[in-house]
Amino acid sequence: MQKKTIVIGASENAERYSNMAVKKLVAHNHPVIAVGNKKGVINNIKIEIENPVIIDVDTVTLYLNPTNQKPYYDYILSLNPKRIIFNPGTENEELEKFAAAKGIKIMEACTLVLLSTNQY
Repeated sequence: MQKKTIVIGASENAERYSNMAVKKLVAHNHPVIAVGNKKGVINNIKIEIENPVIIDVDTVTLYLNPTNQKPYYDYILSLNPKRIIFNPGTENEELEKFAAAKGIKIMEACTLVLLSTNQY
């Protein structure tokens, strides 16, 4: 089974980068789970408003500012992802330290650029 990417901060708004990321991940054949604070759908991907239990997580990609990330700390760390991508504007030294202590790879990068340049 292919490892999953969790997009935290997902939005139905097509102008949001989180929305673009979900679409682009799907277009690149990456299994995606979208997590946000409002119910919705992005190209047949349901936006989860609860913190779903997920196994085989490869990547968590963040689209929330550091303040809005705090309620998700325990959830993100419980997923045991191989890496967390802090997209521009989401950089968070506190969460990065917690993740590094668990052996999770930290990337301050743009998911959209990584996908566009085949570096994802």
